Amino acid sequence: MATGMKRLAVVTPSYGPDSELCRDLNRSVLRWTPEDVRHHIIVPRRDLPVFRMLANDRTTIHDDREFLPSTIRRLPLLNIWINTRRPWHPVRGWITQQLIKLAAAAALDADAVLLMDSDMVLVAPTDLASFQHDGSLALYRHPGAVHAGLPRHRQWLKSSHGLLGLDAPGPEDLTDYICWPCAWDPETVRSLLRRVEDVQQVPWQTALASQLHFSEMMLYGAYVDGVLGGSPATTSSMNSVAYSAEAPLGLDEISALLHRAGTVQSVMISAKSGISYDVRAQALQEFADFVSGSGTIAGRAG
Repeated sequence: MATGMKRLAVVTPSYGPDSELCRDLNRSVLRWTPEDVRHHIIVPRRDLPVFRMLANDRTTIHDDREFLPSTIRRLPLLNIWINTRRPWHPVRGWITQQLIKLAAAAALDADAVLLMDSDMVLVAPTDLASFQHDGSLALYRHPGAVHAGLPRHRQWLKSSHGLLGLDAPGPEDLTDYICWPCAWDPETVRSLLRRVEDVQQVPWQTALASQLHFSEMMLYGAYVDGVLGGSPATTSSMNSVAYSAEAPLGLDEISALLHRAGTVQSVMISAKSGISYDVRAQALQEFADFVSGSGTIAGRAG
């Protein structure tokens, strides 16, 4: 992974129903990152009018077709896609979103890309150094975290190994690479996609779209560890609070969750949690104001 990095880009795939959340994320990116950080928001063509109001000199709104080949086409009125190279099986919207993340990271002229979904926000000063250790971008890895109780995670690693031409993972507890947010080196993404094409002998989009179970973060981590031989810097913490349960929390519960977390730069509260937008927004604003007023500075990856 490269050293001496200076330029960071934030990438967010989104869509109409999440536009209010994405607006808050964008405001937090503009507030908490340096002036040279650009936010790239990628949405379906039909939703461009909803997001255009966010466009400015640091925010670019993209049509998702910019990052997909013409062979992958959306079925009308559905969040399902067809890959005309391999029409069966249909490509789920979740898989297509991962293709978009990989394509965007590979295409952007940046030294590092920070993947942030719409239901995240920054709450403290954040720059590229936040995700570096001794000048190198840190790979998030949590050894032994993928145990027998996480069958989907194991399947994601298995499919990643297959795509990369690596031996199938063993029965032991495996390394997890899934994190919020997620920092990638674009040059590593480009070499990763070349590796998939070399192994699979088809365009990488076709190879990935054919997977029923797939995680772009598992693929990236498996490539760095299994093909490149590891990263010069790793971390087991992204200084983030993540709430992914599909159960609502009240204002006091969210506040308690944030304040007991230690060093926090970003927060992910799942859009599927059932928490009302007003409660979520109030809790996050109060916490961001607390961080700003206290002078607390977030830590570095390491």
